[in-house]
Amino acid sequence: MQTVSISNAEHYVWGEACDGWHLLKRGDMSVIQECIPAGGSEAMHYHTAARQFFFVLEGEATLVFEDGEVEMKKGDGLEIPPQTRHQFTNRSEADVSFLVLSVPTTRGDRVNV
Repeated sequence: MQTVSISNAEHYVWGEACDGWHLLKRGDMSVIQECIPAGGSEAMHYHTAARQFFFVLEGEATLVFEDGEVEMKKGDGLEIPPQTRHQFTNRSEADVSFLVLSVPTTRGDRVNV
């Protein structure tokens, strides 16, 4: 067995300047650490089957939904049920680092709105 961190995990870049690291990459579950720079965001989307849990490690973020928003700071977590349209956004002036746990994995399960 070996520990995993962003220093040895599979890395990818998404959007214009966002980073992601696959800490756990299985068909039934995934754990990803991501970093979004100040002013960055992902597109509004939903997952048909995956349930997700977002947990902020550093910084501040906003989860935007069709009917409102939730402000998140370091140490805050939030569960997103399947079929829920959402957008993770960094409106702050500093990077935000967070974990995304998905059950099952979101591979092939994302629908952009």
